Amino acid sequence: MAQEVLLPKMGESVAEATITKWLKAEGDTIEEEESLVEIATDKVDSEIPSPTSGIIQKILVQEGEVANVGTVIAIISQNGEQPTPVENVASTKEEVNLQSSEITVGQAQVLQTKPSTDPPIEEIQKKGTSGRFYSPYVRNIALDNAISMQELEQLQGTGKNGRVTKKDILVYIQTRSVQTIQLDDKITQEQKLPPTPLSIEQPKATTATTYGGVVEVVPMDRMRKLIADHMVNSKRTSPHVTAFVETDVTNIYQWRNKVKEQFLKNEGEKITFTPIFIEAVVKAIKDFPLINSSVEGTTIIRKNDINIGMAAALPSGNLIVPVIKHADRMNLVGLTKTVNDLASRSRQNKLSPEEIQDGTFTLTNVGTFGNVMGTPIINQPQVAILATGSIQKKPAVIETPEGDTIGIRYMMYLSLSFDHRIVDGSLGGTFIRKVADYLEEFDVNREI
Repeated sequence: MAQEVLLPKMGESVAEATITKWLKAEGDTIEEEESLVEIATDKVDSEIPSPTSGIIQKILVQEGEVANVGTVIAIISQNGEQPTPVENVASTKEEVNLQSSEITVGQAQVLQTKPSTDPPIEEIQKKGTSGRFYSPYVRNIALDNAISMQELEQLQGTGKNGRVTKKDILVYIQTRSVQTIQLDDKITQEQKLPPTPLSIEQPKATTATTYGGVVEVVPMDRMRKLIADHMVNSKRTSPHVTAFVETDVTNIYQWRNKVKEQFLKNEGEKITFTPIFIEAVVKAIKDFPLINSSVEGTTIIRKNDINIGMAAALPSGNLIVPVIKHADRMNLVGLTKTVNDLASRSRQNKLSPEEIQDGTFTLTNVGTFGNVMGTPIINQPQVAILATGSIQKKPAVIETPEGDTIGIRYMMYLSLSFDHRIVDGSLGGTFIRKVADYLEEFDVNREI
């Protein structure tokens, strides 16, 4: 009996992962829960344990290749059975996947072409003249679509050591199809035009990209590519609207300065403004629960759990969003400890997949970089994200029973980007105003 190893879901909105290293080879024995493979997503790097004990019968996704969530990446034979050939099974699955999968070219989704019935031009070798390795999956796709070894060698691979991945060859197939159609159209149009005089020299087409001045061309790393895709998809999915409000956080600023040394002594933790902001957000979500939702088609999914995502910048310049689960069940001390722990392990790349998924609302502190305000992009599939700006001293009108006066106050801007499909301006504006009210009403005499 054999068991398939599936690529598990590794986090909210994560649909694929790169196989970085197989910890076992075909024919090796493995125990249940023993680490089988290392993978990487745009969020975290992680190890996948074996779901059963047995012998590694077949590895279906090679190192450096990208696999979608739910894809069979390996087969393990159980009960001490000897491995059996699975090439035919794998080939059948690849053909099914090839006919049914969709890829993106530019901003349009196109259905992958069916395998060609034309005979292959030549046999596709495991290694080309360049020494580059081609996986069985890539070779099968090339054969089915009459791609020659010469064409394959010219492809620019995005996998490890320049290896051609499934996505690379599928994009090439679609690009080749589009170019063929465009060429046919061009020939048809040229046949309708009068002949060009031989004395007129025609300009030569070029595909080279030129840059003015002195430049440095830096390819995106894997994580940056996936973040870029996630951001573009969010703007494409949700009609973004951003509301702003200025709030007086003088009480919070003074209280933190008063208690931070005692807090560090009592709890062994530094208290920052972030857990205080999260506490106010949680209170406002309880007042306006529709903010804590997601959208599926024409259905609104209202979340009962309040899980606050906390955007954190990494030393590499990339971004990660660890999630504080059940933030509504924590007091300020619990929020502080959780925020500090997640932020520290984010910078060390030690978060588990479970700690970056199931967020229902996100907070990002652009004030950390000295920014006054920002217009954040919604973290799909959520419907709102709040940005907190830098705290600055400003002259402000202070209302008192004796009359209005002008004093120096600590002020901060809040920015709420929300999905206008379900969050109207009234709800978005009222929610962000409520967060500001909770911040302004903070008790300066509050006990730790």
